[in-house]
Amino acid sequence: MPIRQLPEDLINRIAAGEVVERPASVIKELVENSIDAGARRIIVTTASGGKTLMRIEDDGHGMDRDDLILSIERHATSKLREDELDDIRTLGFRGEALASIGSVAELTICSRPAQAENGLRLDMRSGVRGGPVPHAMNRGTIVEVRNLFANVPARLKFLKSDRAEAAAITDVLKRLAMANPSVHFVLQGSDRSASNWPAITGPGALAARLAQVIGDDFAKNAVALASERHGVTVAGLAGLPTYTRANALSQFYFVNGRSVRDKVLVGAIRAAYADYTFRDRFPVVALYLAVDPAEVDVNVHPAKTELRFRDAGAVRGAVIRAIGEALTAAGFKASTTVAEDVLGAFTAPVYAAPVAPGPAYAGAESDGRFAGYDHPSSLREQGNPFAPNYRQAGSLDGFNEPSARIEVEPAPQLTEYPLGTARAQMFDNFIIAQNGEGLLLVDQHAAHERLVYERFKAQLASGPVPSQAQLIPLVVELPEEDCARLEEAARELERFGLYLERFGPRAVAVRETPALLGNSDIEGLVRDLADGLAEWDSTAAISDRMEAIIARMACHGSVRSGRRLRVDEMNALLRDMEATPHSGQCIHGRPTYVELKKRDIERLFGRSR
Repeated sequence: MPIRQLPEDLINRIAAGEVVERPASVIKELVENSIDAGARRIIVTTASGGKTLMRIEDDGHGMDRDDLILSIERHATSKLREDELDDIRTLGFRGEALASIGSVAELTICSRPAQAENGLRLDMRSGVRGGPVPHAMNRGTIVEVRNLFANVPARLKFLKSDRAEAAAITDVLKRLAMANPSVHFVLQGSDRSASNWPAITGPGALAARLAQVIGDDFAKNAVALASERHGVTVAGLAGLPTYTRANALSQFYFVNGRSVRDKVLVGAIRAAYADYTFRDRFPVVALYLAVDPAEVDVNVHPAKTELRFRDAGAVRGAVIRAIGEALTAAGFKASTTVAEDVLGAFTAPVYAAPVAPGPAYAGAESDGRFAGYDHPSSLREQGNPFAPNYRQAGSLDGFNEPSARIEVEPAPQLTEYPLGTARAQMFDNFIIAQNGEGLLLVDQHAAHERLVYERFKAQLASGPVPSQAQLIPLVVELPEEDCARLEEAARELERFGLYLERFGPRAVAVRETPALLGNSDIEGLVRDLADGLAEWDSTAAISDRMEAIIARMACHGSVRSGRRLRVDEMNALLRDMEATPHSGQCIHGRPTYVELKKRDIERLFGRSR
């Protein structure tokens, strides 16, 4: 078959296959044009998910007759200076959008520059231009797209439902609004509820716009990013580790004002939160990067949603450092959603079948006593169990397995400490504390696990972890293959303060342990490490699995659930949490404490006004 030149209309429809994927991609191209034209107010109207109508109205610079005619030609643009593709400073630059849209839909453009007495209207039907003709309008541009893919039925049948297409348009406009807080966006139409995001300027404009679009919850449960490294400026908001989602749809990335999808940035977020979140949970992040345009290629994808960094390692390092510094500065702070979940659990209706009186209740009506209190006089001998300085509630007769111990000592002013002072211990695992604003419930094991983990990291950063010798080496019996793996990894494990050696074919002897762990479950730690080595299947992976090894050691070296703590021990734990970064969540991503404000507690009892 001989080579032939394709007709212009077919060329435009082929280009539309790359640029015009769905109604949302049309909205993206047209709104980006409005932003590049200096618009300060953009109104988007849709119908049937954009399939039958998309109308974009702006108050930008507008176009005169010559520019209006040229705007629908292929590869015609006003956004490239001196044809330099390595210095892109606008959102649109390819010059294909209007020509491609006009080839697969009914396109109408009305525009009026500020100095003109009236506007002009231009129509495009199946690639054929009509006009321009005079049109009365205010300054700016109105682009109307009707019956998308009407002349390309094969493309039309691949579109999703009206609701799905409308949702995709909303997502695109949300991202554009997040990237341009100084622009007023309105999204309306017969297929949706109206959205209105007024323009915001001045200090804090970015955070305020994110609160508008994503919600106030995100702004309340996020830390601000402000960092510059290797020529990469990082800004935005990063959600607290306890404020997560079940998918990555709430992660937003912007480079030089352009919403993008990039594997480097996705990997950087995953690495930055690796210590703090569950593997199947995703932090909420709005990340803004400013990079020299010469250091990034935005011409990788026709829709300009993907890019390529010249120095991806520098970008990754800048993002990880910015998020790490912000989360460290947040200290022990945890998200407010943790308390809201607790309140929801408290207020949820509970339906239970009536329970017949059991042995503990038998005889209560006849003699006024509960079975189990065989010696009621012992209560009088112990004195008032709720006296201010009572310290041994757990020793009362009848409380063989106490669920709560009340230990109150004279304490400093509650307002002196953010996490308050200890008031009691419940179920030998949860510390009840009170500060000046409310009540806190602390998971002692999860909190101490984070503290030990952070100390391990600090010690490793300054050299090998200090160790303590065992008076009598601890011999741990294991399968022969596990012993072989531990023997091979012994030199690497010495960095962590763990010294062990082979002790026969089916055992290892532990001679020194990390001093930080104290009298912990060393046998359980060795077995856990053996399981980890079997899973990683390579001793060379130990250096790459440093955080995982530290996490295992921290878990075995922390205060165990079920251990009773004295008041001074509980308060010491609270003070350590206040001084330790990231102590608001354990190494598995769970919250270490829940705070209920006084007003929340009053609401539980119907006392709120």
